[in-house]
Amino acid sequence: MAAASYDLRFDTGRLCLDLVATAEPAERLESPRRLRSWLLGAQVVPPGTPLDAVDAGWLGRFQAARDLLHRVVHAEVAGRAAGPDLERVNALAATAPPAPRAVRDTDGLLVRSLADVPDCGAFLGQIARDAVEMLTDAGVRGQLRQCEGETCSLVYLDTSRGRRRRWCSSEVCGNRERVARHRRRASDGQSVNGQSVNGQSVDGQSVDGRAVKAQPSTHLSSGR
Repeated sequence: MAAASYDLRFDTGRLCLDLVATAEPAERLESPRRLRSWLLGAQVVPPGTPLDAVDAGWLGRFQAARDLLHRVVHAEVAGRAAGPDLERVNALAATAPPAPRAVRDTDGLLVRSLADVPDCGAFLGQIARDAVEMLTDAGVRGQLRQCEGETCSLVYLDTSRGRRRRWCSSEVCGNRERVARHRRRASDGQSVNGQSVNGQSVDGQSVDGRAVKAQPSTHLSSGR
């Protein structure tokens, strides 16, 4: 099923790129509530983790880190990121990510939990480390692609066979491109069928839409 234009997306192939995607095509992290939903959807925190501490301050820090990663990732796809931006990413990555714990749930199964109270800096450190690992791994970096959608610049990992994936989502941008291509072909076909010759259309209609009487053809006598 195609995602709505402003739904949170978790299909880019990397945690850091999922965060970057919250700026495409417009702001998707517009409130602390949406940030909580993103943290759970991106599996940064296990289900059931208390996120009462997520407030406007967290939101501002995540948006700033997101915008930084957006600049770095797009610059690296196009060529080379600015040195100061890389240093800012490295500074974020210097903070240790949250420590995980294995605990028993009510059914006796082992599930992941966090050792400490959720901390904004630790989560940002986790995401920044993912970006550093992605950009410094030649194999993974070679899979980075930018969506070919006309109005989309989202970056994703292309893990498809033959590395031929063109769009961030076949159901969203891919479908838009197929619809646009169909409309162009239909428009081109109408132009060909309705083209005029010497002020008259080739299908018996004049330029102004009035019918044109067919002119009798004349032949030179062969003398027989």
